[in-house]
Amino acid sequence: MPRLLSFLCSLAFGLTAIASARANESTPVVTPHVQVTLASDVDAVDPGKPFHLGLHFKLTKGWHIYWVNPGAAGEPPELDLTLPQGAKASAIAWPAPLRVREGPVMTYSYLNEVLLPVTVANTQRTLSAFPVTAKASWLVCANICVPEQATLHLDLPAGKATPSATAPLFAAAAARVPQPSPFDARLLSNATLSVRGSALSPQSVRDAWFLPAAWGEIDDLAAQKVSVSDGALKLALKPGETFDPHAALAGVLVIKAPSGAERFFTINAKPESGALSGAGALARPVAVRQPAARAAPLTGQGAAASASVTADRAGLGWILSLAFLGGLILNLMPCVFPILAMKALTFAKVARQEHAIVRAHAACYILGVLVAFAAIAGLFLALRAAGLAAGWGFQFQSPIFVTLMAWLLLAIGLNLSGVFEVGGRFVDAGDGLTRLHGRAGSFFTGLLAVLVATPCTAPFMGAAVAAAVTAPPALVFLIFLAMGLGLAAPYALLALVPAAAHLLPKPGRWMAIFKQVLAFPMYGAAVWLIWVLSLQAGPDGVLLALAGAVLVAFAAWLLGATQAEEGRAHLFGKALAAVAVICALALLRGVSLEAPGVAAVAASANALPYSPERLAALRAEGRPVFVDMTAAWCVTCLINERVALDSSAVRQAFAAHNVVYVKGDWTRADPAITRFLRAHGRDGVPLYVYFPVRGEPVVLPQILSADIVLDELNRSNS
Repeated sequence: MPRLLSFLCSLAFGLTAIASARANESTPVVTPHVQVTLASDVDAVDPGKPFHLGLHFKLTKGWHIYWVNPGAAGEPPELDLTLPQGAKASAIAWPAPLRVREGPVMTYSYLNEVLLPVTVANTQRTLSAFPVTAKASWLVCANICVPEQATLHLDLPAGKATPSATAPLFAAAAARVPQPSPFDARLLSNATLSVRGSALSPQSVRDAWFLPAAWGEIDDLAAQKVSVSDGALKLALKPGETFDPHAALAGVLVIKAPSGAERFFTINAKPESGALSGAGALARPVAVRQPAARAAPLTGQGAAASASVTADRAGLGWILSLAFLGGLILNLMPCVFPILAMKALTFAKVARQEHAIVRAHAACYILGVLVAFAAIAGLFLALRAAGLAAGWGFQFQSPIFVTLMAWLLLAIGLNLSGVFEVGGRFVDAGDGLTRLHGRAGSFFTGLLAVLVATPCTAPFMGAAVAAAVTAPPALVFLIFLAMGLGLAAPYALLALVPAAAHLLPKPGRWMAIFKQVLAFPMYGAAVWLIWVLSLQAGPDGVLLALAGAVLVAFAAWLLGATQAEEGRAHLFGKALAAVAVICALALLRGVSLEAPGVAAVAASANALPYSPERLAALRAEGRPVFVDMTAAWCVTCLINERVALDSSAVRQAFAAHNVVYVKGDWTRADPAITRFLRAHGRDGVPLYVYFPVRGEPVVLPQILSADIVLDELNRSNS
């Protein structure tokens, strides 16, 4: 009997302990790499009083997660809390991390066990319970990196707040959370961090180091030489890629005492002169979320592009010249061929007319091009203001836009084939109205030329568009309008030089045949866009797009069949055609990016899909890597692959030099790829970067040949 009583008491105590533990910590989510829970520093929530919640990680030996600035690779954990009404959580108070070297890069990480705390302010004076739901995501790494996520639930009772069993974890985390610095911190022009304070002396400081708030401002791998005198501490830092001696340097200063105890301080070191300029005039918070992977400094072409990324580092004239030149070369891109053919046909029709009429058509075409570029600039700024990443051709990442463009090109092809005539029954209303219709056609041809051109990226455009990422709104519009002028320049030149117009053949029957022939590039472009859609939205998206295409074709046939009719028959045809188009537009609701089993461009036999973690791991292994940033809607990318990267000579060279071929698929929006593009001074695809075993990465030209790739491989490996 005593043994039974003892057993029951032990069981009751154990159950009580488990219930108590679960009262302040959620059921754990366990993976092979980590155990994660949501913990509270109190057992009950006292109405109206703040308390703390925290994401508690227990990491498998050898694995780690990242600080808010991960360093050269990685992503920090993210936490999204759903709290009762009247409660609000602060941002994560990040404990100071450890410096962890991963191959050739330095990261800022947490090992073994860490708690990431937040403070919860609770204004509710009456509570019966306090349920919390947390959605967490994190990247955990060892030799490989694994993105993971979890949904955690914690139900806290209302009552008098008493310290929980996990309260010591919060105290340990708080001890490593940096405190406001009592010192005067200055950044000297030679990248030395100078800190002054009466408590600083050789007797109180055994060591010190600096953890930057943002990646790129210092060389994380470089040693930080410490010198301490009475009242002064100096850290000799090595400037990084984005170091600016005229801007403040924010981060965490760690001071280690002779006893081994460490203190952590947030600092914002002002330039030696005390005056900030440019980006440095803005305060830089410590909690800055950084990209998952960064590239080393660029050489050759990449350095030139990077040097012109922001307007404050390159002359306005230089940026606008690059934009104009990029737009001019865009006329040679395969995306624009169908529109160029249409434009040539339009020009041939009016070339023999009065020069004033020719100039009017040219002006309308140029106006259409500029309006389209201005609209793209406006959308670009709107997305930038919303904190979203946008690049050249970003609209083709939307399956709805791709579908609409496919239908539009189909409708244009049907018009060129003679299925229907745009404004046909109005053309005979008078000569003046005929001319108005023709000019309107030139205007909309200019609009369409820009929309169809955006999947292509011409040389020199990368630096110009990248400059728009950080440029003021007025300069953004100037950059895009300069590209528009470049695209429209050849047509404008033909219109402004009368002799050039007379070189074109005289109008005749050939124009009717040529017009019908031009329909087939339109049909081909529509088919290509449906293929792009198949990579974005899968078979279901293609089915809906093709069903819509049938409705668009039916509407075009109805218009053509009833255009010559009068009265009710004509009105009935137009009404039924409108209904068909509305039904097609209704199908767009079903086109989605979230299609299961969608194949990506990067999934090919001879290439690995890009991820920042894969690139970092390959470089850590000492492997040469060739990164190809591409998209299904980028015709330039596809041609480069066929001509250069898929050639037997390049494949054999990759094998001979042990080069890993990595492809990033930007067909669908991917923030990691967008960050990689921007890190290399580009804002659109294609982008080709070669990472040799030794030396710095090299950005290759946007128009590739097998010889260019082979020459770079031989040069880097010689």
